Amino acid sequence: MPTPISELCCSPVLAGPLTPEAADDLATALKVVADATRLRLLGLIRTQPGGEACTCDLTEPLGLAQPTVTHHLKVLYEAGFLDRERRGRQTYYRIVPESMSVLCQALDPAGQPVAV
Repeated sequence: MPTPISELCCSPVLAGPLTPEAADDLATALKVVADATRLRLLGLIRTQPGGEACTCDLTEPLGLAQPTVTHHLKVLYEAGFLDRERRGRQTYYRIVPESMSVLCQALDPAGQPVAV
């Protein structure tokens, strides 16, 4: 399983050379979000009331089957981009704010924290 994004700690990509390990970890995190469906999921979840959504709220807007949506949510969760909570038979997902901050900081040449 990849290192969760919230555990990555690296200097901005353009500030200087990354260690091989930091480069591998960051590349893995970027691969997770370099998928159109996953980017759409992040946007859909963030714009839901309370900043959270259950799987049942996400299938119709994406036009995808529930197993496909669940797969993408699992990938985002395992990479540390989402948190989840079971409520009865439903699972609710919310974005881990630190995950977006880590990505923004890694890609910001000035190395300044970015509010998400």
